[in-house]
Amino acid sequence: MPDIGVDWPDLQQEAPEAIATAPRAGLADTEAERAYAVQITGLDPETEAAVRTQFDQLSTLQATRKDPANAAQIDRRAREDADLLAELLRGHGHYDATVYTRVEAAPDGGRVTVTLEAEPGPLYRFAEVRLPGLDSAGADAAALRAAFAVKPNDPVDANQVQAGEAALRAELGRRGYAFADVGELDVAVDHETRTAALTLPVTPNGERRFGRILVEGRPLFSAAHIQTIARFRPGQRYEADKVDDLRRALVATGLVSTVAVRAVPTGDPKSVDIAVALEPAPMRTIAGQAGYGTGEGIRIEASWQHRNLVSPEGAVTVRGVAGTQEQLLGGTLRMNNFRRRDQVLTAQAVASHENRPGYDARSFNLAAGIERQTNIIWQKRWTWSLGGELIATDERDVDLASGTTRRRTFLIGALPATLSYDGSDDLLDPTRGYRLSARFSPELSLHAGAFGYSRVQFDGSFYHPVSPKVVLAGRTRLATIVGASRDQIAPSRRFYAGGGGSVRGYGYQRLGPRDPVFNDPIGGRSLAEFAIEARVRLGNWGIVPFLDAGNIYTSPLPRLGTLRAGAGIGVRYHTRFGPIRVDVGTPLNPQAGDSRIAVYVSLGQAF
Repeated sequence: MPDIGVDWPDLQQEAPEAIATAPRAGLADTEAERAYAVQITGLDPETEAAVRTQFDQLSTLQATRKDPANAAQIDRRAREDADLLAELLRGHGHYDATVYTRVEAAPDGGRVTVTLEAEPGPLYRFAEVRLPGLDSAGADAAALRAAFAVKPNDPVDANQVQAGEAALRAELGRRGYAFADVGELDVAVDHETRTAALTLPVTPNGERRFGRILVEGRPLFSAAHIQTIARFRPGQRYEADKVDDLRRALVATGLVSTVAVRAVPTGDPKSVDIAVALEPAPMRTIAGQAGYGTGEGIRIEASWQHRNLVSPEGAVTVRGVAGTQEQLLGGTLRMNNFRRRDQVLTAQAVASHENRPGYDARSFNLAAGIERQTNIIWQKRWTWSLGGELIATDERDVDLASGTTRRRTFLIGALPATLSYDGSDDLLDPTRGYRLSARFSPELSLHAGAFGYSRVQFDGSFYHPVSPKVVLAGRTRLATIVGASRDQIAPSRRFYAGGGGSVRGYGYQRLGPRDPVFNDPIGGRSLAEFAIEARVRLGNWGIVPFLDAGNIYTSPLPRLGTLRAGAGIGVRYHTRFGPIRVDVGTPLNPQAGDSRIAVYVSLGQAF
């Protein structure tokens, strides 16, 4: 008989027929194979709802219903499922349940109907629920008893008791009882009174507080760095959830193959130390990727990384890019959990050549910054970043006054900063809430003298569930550069729009004013983008119709009357890493030279 996953104590008093199944009618003995359907009768809606999910998962008939079977096979499966249903009913408190089987063939020789006729009998209830030893928890005893939740007069339901025991163990961990002992569950059933008595011994063994972090085995990190990652401090009340959180955070560093985190007693009966044992994972990674995009051409990237070259958690990455529009060679140092959990220090040096539609730039960039990050383990409401950049760049663009190409050299210093708020319910695939962010970057540029300007950008998005399968999502981006004219600003530091992460339906950076010579975008001082889409979920797949609009302007403020719009439809395949996105869009009011169709492929939603 299938294992139904209910570890229920043996009855101390057995009735002669606590579980009974019996045949009532069968199918004529024939070797002909027939398709069949399964139905359950005799149960009230509440009882059927309680057992139906488990039954469908474990039923032999349900598992093989798509495969035709002969009379003997159908009869055997029906008897097995009758035993299963009777045991499930018993697990929900119907100890006198009887299940009959009836197998009937359609007169025309079509589909067979298998009926399980249940007579559940009376519902047994708890007359007594005892948790001996729990009173030693003192003031916490009432909350611990409430967490168990099972009370006298409740149905004798195995699932509810198991859930109550799990909740009690979790609450003991949350309230500091690191070494609590929950004994063996005992349920004594009285069939004469149709009641049961439950006894679950509990020994709290005293509330504890966090002590030291101890590193066992080959130390990959110091105890001090692990304490930086932990969301608890010595002297705080012990919480099992925070120990589990530390385990997940250590795995998330990507530097360990196995992690063991356990509570160990100390000489102080009121404290508990946390022992951490780590096995290092391979530290070096070589990666590569290749792709092609309309308007972006061929792009090949390769990288080498040592994830702990600068201990602790100092990853050094060297990467190179070869493509039709971009060539790059650079190195990055990334210090994760720098002085604080999820705080990241970065430094990089990059030499690059970009041949974009609006400019050609040969640049050398030095940058450093510190940021507070969000992640799947701990999705934070507020995040921020502060940094500095020094850029030397030689760039080609079109001089609009003369209509000729020119090259200019710029030395640029910038101090970018961002502040973001995330009120959504999911980092990769939100279904409700909203997000807001602001970016401010004062910059000093040296070219034909020194001048300064500031780049300011605001982003917002919302997610609203219209129905269980449909989410309405919208996005807005507004940006401006103040303090200098468009022509003074290096082409690579201007705003551009168009593409899969901007206004879909248009090519990459193809929106906005263009030069009269090559019809290439020239960038601008202000930006406006808007998007709205309906995310329709169909199992692991999704359909997303969308409408985007936006433009680039040479003025310091956007002029919303001249927006360009794009529309289309996308397909999503939802994985545990987030949705894979394919969008196909078309411009609704294109400029000369715009393609009629644009395709975008990426991981994650568009916003």
